[in-house]
Amino acid sequence: MKSRDFLKTLREKSPKELVSMRKKLKDELFVLKMKNAIRGLKETHKLGEIKVQIARINTVLHSKIEN
Repeated sequence: MKSRDFLKTLREKSPKELVSMRKKLKDELFVLKMKNAIRGLKETHKLGEIKVQIARINTVLHSKIEN
């Protein structure tokens, strides 16, 4: 259910908002990757979650641009 709610909110946003959201998540992913590299990241599951969120944003953004 959580992913459906997330997708619903993404579809309501404008392409400009989606791009800024994606940028913010990519920055967060970079920071988490650096922490993981030095073994300072306790919650490694967040890496996968953020990657999935970025992929969902890309999917919605692509569908908005095509239409």
